[in-house]
Amino acid sequence: LSLLLWMIDLAIDILSHQELPAVVQSCRLPALVEKGGNFCRAGLAVTLRHIVQGTCNADPSRKDVAELLGFKKTCLKACAEVSHWTRLCEISIPLAVEAFLETSPDQRAVIPPEILHLERKLGEPVRVHNDDKIRRQKLLHLSKAKGTQPTASTSEGPHRRSPERKADTDPDVEKNQGSNASSVELSAALSKLSVEPLPSVTTREPSCIRKVKTVDLPALEHVFAEGLFFTLTDLVLLPCLHYYFVALGDRRDEVLSSLPLLSHWYQRVQEIPGVKRAAASCEIHFLNIPTGPMSSSGVRLPSSNDSMDCEPGSDDLHFRGGPRPTMSKLEENGISAKFTPHPCPSWSLDWSSLPVAVNPTEGKLPCERAVRKQQQLNSLVSVVTSLARPGDTIVDFCSGGGHVAIVLAHTLPSCQIVLVENKEESLLRAKDRCEDLRLNNIWFIQANLDSFKGLFKIGVGLHACGVATDMVIDRCIKARASFVICPCCYGFIQNTVKFTFPRSQKFKDILSYKEHMVLSRFADQTAVQLPGERRIIGKNCMGLVDLDRAWAAEEHDYKVFVTSMEPESCSPKNNLIIPVFLTLS
Repeated sequence: LSLLLWMIDLAIDILSHQELPAVVQSCRLPALVEKGGNFCRAGLAVTLRHIVQGTCNADPSRKDVAELLGFKKTCLKACAEVSHWTRLCEISIPLAVEAFLETSPDQRAVIPPEILHLERKLGEPVRVHNDDKIRRQKLLHLSKAKGTQPTASTSEGPHRRSPERKADTDPDVEKNQGSNASSVELSAALSKLSVEPLPSVTTREPSCIRKVKTVDLPALEHVFAEGLFFTLTDLVLLPCLHYYFVALGDRRDEVLSSLPLLSHWYQRVQEIPGVKRAAASCEIHFLNIPTGPMSSSGVRLPSSNDSMDCEPGSDDLHFRGGPRPTMSKLEENGISAKFTPHPCPSWSLDWSSLPVAVNPTEGKLPCERAVRKQQQLNSLVSVVTSLARPGDTIVDFCSGGGHVAIVLAHTLPSCQIVLVENKEESLLRAKDRCEDLRLNNIWFIQANLDSFKGLFKIGVGLHACGVATDMVIDRCIKARASFVICPCCYGFIQNTVKFTFPRSQKFKDILSYKEHMVLSRFADQTAVQLPGERRIIGKNCMGLVDLDRAWAAEEHDYKVFVTSMEPESCSPKNNLIIPVFLTLS
């Protein structure tokens, strides 16, 4: 964060923790809060992106700052819950380096698996805008280095290799590549950073280059973390990797022989205009590390089990099979989908008497979908209002446009309502609706789930996708809070760094991960256009997956119900998990 602020020349004011607004104190730092104190952005990626966007809005001429978000302005935009890359850069690498710094010097010969994973990512082919043109330029360079002319591939078979493809890997060419092999990538990267206008290229590639099939073009190599261009990702990784390299001490050369790509990346980043100045202001003094080939003897690499690419059960992800054998196996052990009747089946808000801004139709929903959303809200709000007490804090996780939170804030004025959502556009829509209602009991937090650390009494989640449902339940359990959760996208459930499936011990004793994935995949077969029998199977699979979640919660002293929203036609994903925390005597 400090690197970015110094690079773009933003003034910094230092506040004590006591001076922070209440909404910021509920979040992990870094965080930004708007005037008024009820809209907060928390987490490193979210904060950095907002600073960049704000700077560009204030001064559209700052193209150098705008480039930090990448070509499509999506750098680190995907939340860490669903993006392996964002999680690696924003969470995994910083935590790994922090843990490494806490070890004794004699234990620092083992490279953290997260660092090795980043090294492998830098070795993957680069895909960028206009990469076809850049790859053809690279082919021309490689061909000139070998002194031959490439020829277009013919249709003599799928395994035919054209001479230009061979040039990419020929040892004779590799001897001469040096800067040539990466000269095209470097020139493309540096042209983005150049403040001087570049002369337009008027010459076309030779026809022998233009006619080469795309699949036969040489792959582009990384110059920076995300590819050819310097982005926010490089700023996020720079201090982490710098302090890791410093901590290596006398073993630095030995260890870095196994990390040649990271070594080259570290040297390139230092040459970016403004980086050295910003780093010096942050008391980061760069190392001059060698980037040539070195021996790797004496460095212990983690086993394949430590690989970040290999999560538990990942070898089963492509398993195919029907759900009936798995369901029969559970039934033989006395387990079947159990649905408790909804506690308030006929409860409904008087939508006609509510302000227009409370109605889902105000949230840009089509009329028919808005009616179904009203029915969904009736089912959730009825349970939440029966649990809530004056002064309670209620958190709407994965809140989207705020349909649940706005109704709760209006109907429960004595409670504090908090929206936690990663997508800024959704929160801004919710904020606009709340301003029309003049609600003063609502906070908006743009953040990943892990970046919210405030205390609360009730957690709510309407259609939290995949493993996000499990993250919400886990967050509620840690807060000792009740929760009302409607899961969604069961097919996205998979083993993660935080969770393994099945969740409960009862299911683990019977089902393997592969069998649980069968249930999850078929739990998504509930769409109205599907045959009735398949929808029934899908509903039962939904019930079993959520029963597993419910029993996992009961292992933490919760009393749990799995029920359905009323009417069930309000959504194909109509399950509700309704645990109520039992106060221990």
